Amino acid sequence: MQQDMIIILDLGTHEVSRVARAVRSIGVYSEIYPHDITEDQLNAIPNVKGVIICGGPNNVIDGETIFAGDHVYKLPNLVIDHATQQKKQDIDALPECDEELVALLKPFVFETCKAEANWNMKNFVADQIELVRKQVGDKKVLLALSGGVDSSVVAALLVKAIGDQLYCVHVNHGLMRKGESEQVIEVFQNQLKANLVYVDASERFLTKLEGVADPEQKRKIIGAEFIRVFEEEARKLTEVSLLAQGTIYPDIVESGTKTAKMVKSHHNVGGLPEDMQFELVEPLKFLFKDEVRECGIELGLPGDMVYRQPFPGPGLGVRCLGAITMDRLTAVRESDAILREEFANAGLDKKVWQYFTAVPDFKSVGVRDNARCFDYPVIIRAVNTVDAMTATIERIDYDVLEKITRRILNEVPGVNRVLYDLSPKPTATIEWE
Repeated sequence: MQQDMIIILDLGTHEVSRVARAVRSIGVYSEIYPHDITEDQLNAIPNVKGVIICGGPNNVIDGETIFAGDHVYKLPNLVIDHATQQKKQDIDALPECDEELVALLKPFVFETCKAEANWNMKNFVADQIELVRKQVGDKKVLLALSGGVDSSVVAALLVKAIGDQLYCVHVNHGLMRKGESEQVIEVFQNQLKANLVYVDASERFLTKLEGVADPEQKRKIIGAEFIRVFEEEARKLTEVSLLAQGTIYPDIVESGTKTAKMVKSHHNVGGLPEDMQFELVEPLKFLFKDEVRECGIELGLPGDMVYRQPFPGPGLGVRCLGAITMDRLTAVRESDAILREEFANAGLDKKVWQYFTAVPDFKSVGVRDNARCFDYPVIIRAVNTVDAMTATIERIDYDVLEKITRRILNEVPGVNRVLYDLSPKPTATIEWE
């Protein structure tokens, strides 16, 4: 089904994604484009009903203020925080409240542009299945299935679109959270009947990491070793010519535009070598994170997989602080499982953006069974954020914290203290390493 489209033109605002999300939230599809989109490029986009022109502090390039071309104003348009060639400005600044922003945009989208609210996840899934089938034909597709939200949703969509033409490779690097690899096998191999190659490379990764304390060195070792393992498995699969990736819209937006500084570069699947020469299949590349989760639910994935916590590529390797040891890795894994279970019981799993435990590489004196003990602390971190550039601390009810503390101290070996990290970002980062 052809959906109506509102173009969001980026003329230097850091809130262009927020505008795009607001339009989608009222049932109309939107995409972000740079300020210098040509008339031919604009005309090639189907069903464009109007343009929202978003200016901001980054509207100067090489000393000159940037403007949209005259052709943009031939369409119904709304100008936000920007002086144009015509000196037209409809809105001076965006309201801070999302509800107010939506209320501000509704008249333009529905009354001025006459757009229909026909953007929904059911239609998106149907469209992507059709597009994937056209792209893939009778070819085979390879996917690195980490078990995270993005790769899991891509896998579920591709299973529905092309069935056994999809080959998933799940690499267990020994740094997964408790039960994650088992859930990947249960959902994708047992329930969805996908072609799943499971590689237990735990010993291989942990051997490479032995004695390595520097966080960046750990990340590089884990990333490089993942590529090697994935390459080895890819070579065993014959006639695979396409590579599926869990690229989502923030990955593209955050990687920088002409009018926005790069937040971070994104290289999915660990930055696979160019000589692998795969054509890419990226069915989620225009979805925001909350929409990816909605897509997963539409595809029938279990809620605890779809609403899984954000998880760094190096996994628990950056939460077992310093050189990784088996006792501390076990302590991180077990304490994290307790935290996740109790947050779910308290209804915090949908409220808090990210929460996890970390175990540092030092011990402190404590008392256990009426005797002196010398064990590790467990650090709890729970933060809320919109863009991961800044983060605030979640105020957890003390009864919940006491229950989590009691369980960790009673159930996790080698631990005698539980600490709650109260540091916002900045000055702290979200992860410890």
